[in-house]
Amino acid sequence: MNEADFPTPDATVESIAPEDLEARIEAGDAVTILDVRVESEYDTWSIDGESVESVNVPYYQFLDDPDETVLDQVPEADPLVVVCAKGGASEYVAGVLTEERGIDAINLEDGMNGWANIYHRREVTNYDGPGAVYQYQRPSSGCLGYLVVSDGEAAVVDPLRSFTDRYFDDVDEFDASLEYAIDTHIHADHVSGVRDLDEDGVEGFIPEASVQRGVTYAEDLSQLADGDAVQVGEATIEAVYTPGHTTGMTSYLVGGSVLLTGDGLFVESVARPDLEEGDEGAPDAARQLYETLQERILTLPDDTIIAGGHSSDAAEAAADGTFTARLGDLVEDMEPLRMDVDDFVEIVLADMPPRPANYEDIIATNLGQNAIDDEEAFELELGPNNCAASGEALTGD
Repeated sequence: MNEADFPTPDATVESIAPEDLEARIEAGDAVTILDVRVESEYDTWSIDGESVESVNVPYYQFLDDPDETVLDQVPEADPLVVVCAKGGASEYVAGVLTEERGIDAINLEDGMNGWANIYHRREVTNYDGPGAVYQYQRPSSGCLGYLVVSDGEAAVVDPLRSFTDRYFDDVDEFDASLEYAIDTHIHADHVSGVRDLDEDGVEGFIPEASVQRGVTYAEDLSQLADGDAVQVGEATIEAVYTPGHTTGMTSYLVGGSVLLTGDGLFVESVARPDLEEGDEGAPDAARQLYETLQERILTLPDDTIIAGGHSSDAAEAAADGTFTARLGDLVEDMEPLRMDVDDFVEIVLADMPPRPANYEDIIATNLGQNAIDDEEAFELELGPNNCAASGEALTGD
Protein backbone atom coordinates (compact mmCIF):
# COMPACT_ATOMS: atom_id res chain seq x y z
CA MET A 1 0.00 0.00 0.00
CA ASN A 2 1.38 3.39 -0.98
CA GLU A 3 1.81 5.73 1.98
CA ALA A 4 -0.04 8.47 0.10
CA ASP A 5 -3.11 6.21 0.08
CA PHE A 6 -3.47 6.05 3.87
CA PRO A 7 -6.53 7.91 5.15
CA THR A 8 -6.03 10.96 7.32
CA PRO A 9 -6.56 9.95 10.98
CA ASP A 10 -9.67 11.29 12.71
CA ALA A 11 -7.59 12.04 15.80
CA THR A 12 -5.13 14.90 15.87
CA VAL A 13 -1.63 13.49 15.57
CA GLU A 14 1.37 15.49 16.75
CA SER A 15 4.69 15.19 14.93
CA ILE A 16 8.30 15.33 16.04
CA ALA A 17 11.06 16.56 13.74
CA PRO A 18 13.92 14.11 13.12
CA GLU A 19 16.42 16.61 14.55
CA ASP A 20 14.41 16.91 17.76
CA LEU A 21 14.18 13.14 18.14
CA GLU A 22 17.92 12.82 17.61
CA ALA A 23 18.56 15.53 20.24
CA ARG A 24 16.53 13.55 22.77
CA ILE A 25 18.46 10.38 21.99
CA GLU A 26 21.83 12.17 22.21
CA ALA A 27 20.78 13.65 25.56
CA GLY A 28 20.11 10.14 26.87
CA ASP A 29 16.35 10.67 27.25
CA ALA A 30 14.27 7.51 27.21
CA VAL A 31 12.73 7.11 23.76
CA THR A 32 10.24 4.40 22.81
CA ILE A 33 9.71 3.76 19.11
CA LEU A 34 7.01 1.78 17.34
CA ASP A 35 8.42 1.10 13.87
CA VAL A 36 5.62 0.13 11.49
CA ARG A 37 7.69 -0.73 8.42
CA VAL A 38 7.74 -4.31 7.18
CA GLU A 39 10.03 -6.61 9.13
CA SER A 40 12.71 -6.91 6.42
CA GLU A 41 13.17 -3.13 6.29
CA TYR A 42 13.25 -2.85 10.07
CA ASP A 43 15.84 -5.64 10.41
CA THR A 44 18.09 -3.92 7.88
CA TRP A 45 17.96 -0.43 9.32
CA SER A 46 16.33 1.20 12.33
CA ILE A 47 16.77 4.03 14.83
CA ASP A 48 18.75 2.89 17.83
CA GLY A 49 20.69 4.19 20.80
CA GLU A 50 21.44 3.34 24.41
CA SER A 51 18.24 5.01 25.61
CA VAL A 52 16.05 3.74 22.77
CA GLU A 53 13.48 0.94 23.03
CA SER A 54 12.28 -0.07 19.58
CA VAL A 55 9.45 -2.47 18.67
CA ASN A 56 8.44 -3.52 15.16
CA VAL A 57 4.75 -4.08 14.35
CA PRO A 58 4.10 -3.68 10.59
CA TYR A 59 1.52 -1.07 9.59
CA TYR A 60 -0.77 -3.55 7.81
CA GLN A 61 -1.66 -5.12 11.13
CA PHE A 62 -3.37 -1.86 12.08
CA LEU A 63 -5.65 -1.78 9.03
CA ASP A 64 -9.36 -2.66 9.30
CA ASP A 65 -9.92 -2.38 13.06
CA PRO A 66 -6.90 -4.07 14.68
CA ASP A 67 -7.76 -6.64 17.33
CA GLU A 68 -6.37 -6.88 20.85
CA THR A 69 -3.52 -9.21 19.85
CA VAL A 70 -2.15 -6.43 17.66
CA LEU A 71 -2.74 -3.61 20.11
CA ASP A 72 -1.16 -5.61 22.93
CA GLN A 73 2.15 -5.60 21.01
CA VAL A 74 2.34 -1.84 21.27
CA PRO A 75 4.75 -0.73 24.02
CA GLU A 76 3.66 1.70 26.71
CA ALA A 77 5.32 5.10 26.51
CA ASP A 78 4.58 8.77 27.01
CA PRO A 79 4.97 9.71 24.25
CA LEU A 80 5.26 6.81 21.81
CA VAL A 81 7.11 7.74 18.62
CA VAL A 82 5.68 5.98 15.56
CA VAL A 83 8.02 5.58 12.59
CA CYS A 84 7.65 4.42 8.98
CA ALA A 85 9.51 5.07 5.73
CA LYS A 86 8.10 8.47 4.76
CA GLY A 87 5.64 9.49 7.49
CA GLY A 88 2.30 8.47 5.99
CA ALA A 89 1.77 5.00 7.45
CA SER A 90 3.09 6.08 10.84
CA GLU A 91 0.72 9.05 10.97
CA TYR A 92 -2.18 6.68 10.28
CA VAL A 93 -1.06 4.18 12.95
CA ALA A 94 -0.50 6.96 15.48
CA GLY A 95 -4.04 8.11 14.84
CA VAL A 96 -5.41 4.60 15.32
CA LEU A 97 -3.56 4.22 18.63
CA THR A 98 -4.80 7.60 19.81
CA GLU A 99 -8.38 6.67 18.99
CA GLU A 100 -8.36 3.01 20.08
CA ARG A 101 -6.17 3.20 23.16
CA GLY A 102 -5.87 6.87 24.03
CA ILE A 103 -2.11 6.51 23.63
CA ASP A 104 0.01 9.65 23.35
CA ALA A 105 1.40 8.60 19.96
CA ILE A 106 3.40 11.07 17.88
CA ASN A 107 4.58 10.73 14.32
CA LEU A 108 8.19 11.02 13.16
CA GLU A 109 8.04 13.72 10.53
CA ASP A 110 8.99 12.36 7.08
CA GLY A 111 9.82 8.96 8.60
CA MET A 112 13.16 7.31 7.98
CA ASN A 113 13.66 9.52 4.93
CA GLY A 114 13.60 12.51 7.28
CA TRP A 115 16.02 10.70 9.60
CA ALA A 116 18.36 10.21 6.63
CA ASN A 117 18.33 13.95 5.93
CA ILE A 118 20.01 14.83 9.24
CA TYR A 119 23.51 16.11 8.49
CA HIS A 120 25.67 17.79 11.13
CA ARG A 121 28.84 19.86 10.87
CA ARG A 122 31.22 19.83 13.83
CA GLU A 123 34.68 21.39 14.11
CA VAL A 124 37.70 19.15 14.68
CA THR A 125 39.15 21.23 17.52
CA ASN A 126 42.35 19.17 17.82
CA TYR A 127 43.39 20.19 14.32
CA ASP A 128 46.73 21.99 14.58
CA GLY A 129 47.21 23.46 11.12
CA PRO A 130 46.19 26.51 9.08
CA GLY A 131 42.49 27.32 8.86
CA ALA A 132 39.92 24.87 10.21
CA VAL A 133 38.66 21.34 9.58
CA TYR A 134 35.02 20.37 10.06
CA GLN A 135 33.50 16.90 10.12
CA TYR A 136 30.12 16.20 8.52
CA GLN A 137 28.09 13.49 10.23
CA ARG A 138 25.09 11.63 8.85
CA PRO A 139 23.71 9.71 11.86
CA SER A 140 21.36 7.53 9.81
CA SER A 141 24.22 5.81 8.02
CA GLY A 142 27.37 6.79 9.93
CA CYS A 143 28.81 8.51 6.84
CA LEU A 144 31.44 11.14 7.61
CA GLY A 145 32.81 13.84 5.32
CA TYR A 146 35.05 16.86 5.81
CA LEU A 147 35.26 20.55 5.03
CA VAL A 148 38.61 22.33 5.04
CA VAL A 149 38.44 26.14 5.21
CA SER A 150 41.39 28.54 5.09
CA ASP A 151 41.81 32.15 3.99
CA GLY A 152 38.59 32.40 2.01
CA GLU A 153 38.95 29.05 0.26
CA ALA A 154 37.42 25.67 1.00
CA ALA A 155 37.52 22.01 -0.03
CA VAL A 156 35.07 19.21 0.76
CA VAL A 157 36.30 15.62 1.06
CA ASP A 158 33.94 12.69 0.47
CA PRO A 159 30.87 14.83 -0.28
CA LEU A 160 27.44 13.21 -0.58
CA ARG A 161 25.36 13.88 -3.68
CA SER A 162 22.27 14.38 -1.50
CA PHE A 163 23.86 17.37 0.26
CA THR A 164 25.66 19.31 -2.47
CA ASP A 165 23.62 22.45 -1.78
CA ARG A 166 24.56 22.24 1.88
CA TYR A 167 28.27 22.55 1.12
CA PHE A 168 27.76 25.79 -0.76
CA ASP A 169 25.60 27.16 2.07
CA ASP A 170 28.23 26.30 4.68
CA VAL A 171 31.07 27.81 2.68
CA ASP A 172 29.03 31.00 2.26
CA GLU A 173 28.68 31.09 6.05
CA PHE A 174 32.48 31.22 6.27
CA ASP A 175 32.64 33.90 3.56
CA ALA A 176 34.71 31.52 1.47
CA SER A 177 34.51 29.93 -1.97
CA LEU A 178 34.31 26.17 -2.52
CA GLU A 179 37.33 25.42 -4.69
CA TYR A 180 37.70 21.62 -4.56
CA ALA A 181 35.64 18.44 -4.09
CA ILE A 182 37.72 15.34 -3.39
CA ASP A 183 36.91 11.64 -3.04
CA THR A 184 39.04 9.17 -1.11
CA HIS A 185 37.90 6.18 -3.21
CA ILE A 186 35.00 4.64 -5.12
CA HIS A 187 32.39 4.44 -2.39
CA ALA A 188 30.14 1.43 -1.84
CA ASP A 189 27.62 2.88 0.62
CA HIS A 190 26.66 6.31 -0.72
CA VAL A 191 26.50 8.21 -3.99
CA SER A 192 29.41 10.62 -4.34
CA GLY A 193 28.76 14.31 -4.86
CA VAL A 194 32.10 15.07 -6.53
CA ARG A 195 30.82 14.98 -10.11
CA ASP A 196 27.78 17.13 -9.31
CA LEU A 197 29.95 19.69 -7.56
CA ASP A 198 32.38 19.67 -10.48
CA GLU A 199 29.49 20.45 -12.82
CA ASP A 200 28.65 23.39 -10.53
CA GLY A 201 32.10 24.93 -11.00
CA VAL A 202 34.04 23.22 -8.21
CA GLU A 203 37.18 21.37 -9.32
CA GLY A 204 36.55 17.68 -8.68
CA PHE A 205 39.30 15.21 -7.81
CA ILE A 206 39.39 11.42 -7.67
CA PRO A 207 42.39 9.26 -6.71
CA GLU A 208 44.49 8.38 -9.72
CA ALA A 209 44.72 4.82 -8.39
CA SER A 210 40.95 4.38 -8.57
CA VAL A 211 40.69 4.98 -12.32
CA GLN A 212 41.69 1.39 -13.17
CA ARG A 213 38.44 0.08 -11.65
CA GLY A 214 36.55 1.30 -14.70
CA VAL A 215 35.79 4.95 -13.92
CA THR A 216 33.97 6.22 -17.01
CA TYR A 217 34.44 9.94 -16.33
CA ALA A 218 38.15 9.97 -15.42
CA GLU A 219 39.00 12.43 -18.20
CA ASP A 220 36.40 14.89 -16.93
CA LEU A 221 37.89 15.26 -13.43
CA SER A 222 41.30 15.98 -11.98
CA GLN A 223 43.28 13.18 -10.36
CA LEU A 224 45.50 12.94 -7.30
CA ALA A 225 48.39 10.49 -7.05
CA ASP A 226 50.42 9.61 -3.97
CA GLY A 227 52.30 12.70 -2.80
CA ASP A 228 50.25 15.15 -4.86
CA ALA A 229 48.78 18.12 -3.00
CA VAL A 230 46.21 20.87 -3.38
CA GLN A 231 46.39 24.18 -1.60
CA VAL A 232 43.35 25.56 0.23
CA GLY A 233 44.36 29.01 1.41
CA GLU A 234 47.30 28.31 3.72
CA ALA A 235 46.30 24.67 4.28
CA THR A 236 47.86 21.87 2.25
CA ILE A 237 45.90 18.68 1.48
CA GLU A 238 48.38 15.95 0.59
CA ALA A 239 47.38 12.63 -0.99
CA VAL A 240 48.64 9.51 0.79
CA TYR A 241 48.01 6.26 -1.10
CA THR A 242 46.49 3.78 1.39
CA PRO A 243 45.11 0.71 -0.45
CA GLY A 244 43.36 -2.15 1.32
CA HIS A 245 39.68 -1.35 1.54
CA THR A 246 39.92 -0.76 -2.22
CA THR A 247 42.89 -0.76 -4.58
CA GLY A 248 42.42 2.98 -5.14
CA MET A 249 41.92 4.03 -1.53
CA THR A 250 43.70 7.33 -0.88
CA SER A 251 43.89 9.27 2.40
CA TYR A 252 44.53 13.01 2.72
CA LEU A 253 46.81 14.68 5.24
CA VAL A 254 45.48 18.15 6.03
CA GLY A 255 47.86 20.77 7.37
CA GLY A 256 50.22 18.03 8.51
CA SER A 257 47.81 17.44 11.41
CA VAL A 258 44.67 15.50 10.45
CA LEU A 259 44.67 12.38 8.27
CA LEU A 260 41.37 11.88 6.47
CA THR A 261 41.53 8.11 6.11
CA GLY A 262 38.33 7.48 4.16
CA ASP A 263 37.51 3.79 4.67
CA GLY A 264 40.97 2.70 5.76
CA LEU A 265 41.14 3.28 9.51
CA PHE A 266 38.30 4.35 11.79
CA VAL A 267 38.31 5.28 15.46
CA GLU A 268 36.76 1.92 16.35
CA SER A 269 37.84 -0.41 13.57
CA VAL A 270 39.67 -0.92 10.30
CA ALA A 271 38.25 -1.27 6.80
CA ARG A 272 36.57 -4.37 5.51
CA PRO A 273 38.57 -5.76 2.57
CA ASP A 274 35.90 -7.60 0.55
CA LEU A 275 33.82 -4.98 -1.28
CA GLU A 276 35.98 -4.71 -4.41
CA GLU A 277 37.13 -8.28 -5.09
CA GLY A 278 34.57 -10.18 -3.02
CA ASP A 279 35.24 -13.02 -0.58
CA GLU A 280 37.83 -14.62 -2.85
CA GLY A 281 40.00 -11.51 -2.98
CA ALA A 282 39.46 -10.47 0.65
CA PRO A 283 42.53 -12.23 2.14
CA ASP A 284 44.94 -10.53 -0.25
CA ALA A 285 43.21 -7.19 0.29
CA ALA A 286 43.48 -7.67 4.06
CA ARG A 287 47.22 -8.23 3.72
CA GLN A 288 47.47 -5.10 1.62
CA LEU A 289 45.53 -3.21 4.28
CA TYR A 290 47.94 -4.48 6.95
CA GLU A 291 50.91 -3.25 4.92
CA THR A 292 49.23 0.11 4.42
CA LEU A 293 48.54 0.52 8.13
CA GLN A 294 52.03 -0.47 9.20
CA GLU A 295 54.02 1.38 6.55
CA ARG A 296 51.85 4.34 5.53
CA ILE A 297 49.75 5.30 8.55
CA LEU A 298 51.33 4.02 11.76
CA THR A 299 54.62 5.64 10.78
CA LEU A 300 53.03 9.08 11.20
CA PRO A 301 53.49 10.99 14.49
CA ASP A 302 51.37 9.77 17.41
CA ASP A 303 49.67 13.17 17.62
CA THR A 304 48.26 12.84 14.10
CA ILE A 305 44.47 13.02 14.30
CA ILE A 306 42.76 10.13 12.52
CA ALA A 307 39.47 11.10 10.91
CA GLY A 308 37.74 8.26 9.09
CA GLY A 309 34.94 8.16 6.57
CA HIS A 310 32.45 6.36 8.81
CA SER A 311 31.37 5.77 12.37
CA SER A 312 29.42 2.88 13.86
CA ASP A 313 27.59 2.12 17.09
CA ALA A 314 30.94 0.97 18.52
CA ALA A 315 32.54 4.39 17.97
CA GLU A 316 32.89 6.90 20.80
CA ALA A 317 32.94 10.58 19.93
CA ALA A 318 35.81 12.81 21.04
CA ALA A 319 35.25 15.73 23.41
CA ASP A 320 34.46 18.02 20.47
CA GLY A 321 31.71 15.68 19.25
CA THR A 322 33.67 14.44 16.23
CA PHE A 323 34.58 10.84 15.55
CA THR A 324 38.32 11.45 15.59
CA ALA A 325 41.22 10.21 17.71
CA ARG A 326 44.99 10.53 18.14
CA LEU A 327 46.86 7.88 16.21
CA GLY A 328 48.87 6.97 19.31
CA ASP A 329 45.67 6.35 21.26
CA LEU A 330 44.29 4.10 18.53
CA VAL A 331 47.46 2.01 18.52
CA GLU A 332 47.13 1.62 22.28
CA ASP A 333 43.41 0.80 22.21
CA MET A 334 43.10 -1.31 19.06
CA GLU A 335 44.97 -4.60 19.41
CA PRO A 336 44.93 -5.54 15.69
CA LEU A 337 47.15 -2.53 14.98
CA ARG A 338 49.82 -4.30 17.06
CA MET A 339 49.36 -7.79 15.56
CA ASP A 340 51.46 -9.60 13.01
CA VAL A 341 50.03 -9.97 9.52
CA ASP A 342 48.58 -13.46 9.88
CA ASP A 343 46.70 -12.68 13.09
CA PHE A 344 45.51 -9.40 11.61
CA VAL A 345 44.10 -11.06 8.50
CA GLU A 346 42.42 -13.75 10.59
CA ILE A 347 40.61 -11.34 12.90
CA VAL A 348 39.59 -8.94 10.12
CA LEU A 349 38.00 -11.76 8.10
CA ALA A 350 36.52 -13.58 11.08
CA ASP A 351 33.35 -11.58 11.68
CA MET A 352 32.49 -9.65 8.54
CA PRO A 353 29.22 -7.70 8.84
CA PRO A 354 26.58 -7.73 6.06
CA ARG A 355 27.59 -5.79 2.98
CA PRO A 356 26.12 -2.29 2.58
CA ALA A 357 22.62 -2.16 1.13
CA ASN A 358 22.62 -1.89 -2.68
CA TYR A 359 26.41 -1.70 -2.67
CA GLU A 360 26.83 -3.14 -6.16
CA ASP A 361 24.46 -0.55 -7.66
CA ILE A 362 26.11 2.24 -5.66
CA ILE A 363 29.58 1.21 -6.86
CA ALA A 364 28.36 1.10 -10.46
CA THR A 365 26.83 4.56 -10.03
CA ASN A 366 30.03 5.98 -8.56
CA LEU A 367 32.03 4.45 -11.42
CA GLY A 368 29.75 6.29 -13.85
CA GLN A 369 28.27 3.07 -15.25
CA ASN A 370 24.74 3.81 -13.97
CA ALA A 371 22.92 7.11 -14.49
CA ILE A 372 20.34 7.90 -11.80
CA ASP A 373 18.48 11.01 -10.69
CA ASP A 374 18.72 12.67 -7.28
CA GLU A 375 15.70 10.87 -5.82
CA GLU A 376 17.01 7.49 -6.94
CA ALA A 377 20.41 8.32 -5.45
CA PHE A 378 18.84 9.19 -2.09
CA GLU A 379 16.74 6.02 -2.02
CA LEU A 380 19.66 3.85 -3.12
CA GLU A 381 21.88 4.75 -0.19
CA LEU A 382 19.32 4.49 2.63
CA GLY A 383 20.51 2.18 5.39
CA PRO A 384 23.69 1.44 7.35
CA ASN A 385 27.12 1.78 5.75
CA ASN A 386 28.80 -1.45 6.96
CA CYS A 387 32.14 -0.48 5.39
CA ALA A 388 34.17 -1.47 8.46
CA ALA A 389 35.21 -4.83 9.80
CA SER A 390 33.41 -5.72 13.01
CA GLY A 391 34.18 -2.94 15.49
CA GLU A 392 33.49 -5.14 18.52
CA ALA A 393 35.92 -7.82 17.35
CA LEU A 394 38.70 -5.31 16.75
CA THR A 395 38.33 -3.25 19.90
CA GLY A 396 37.62 -6.18 22.18
CA ASP A 397 34.46 -4.50 23.50
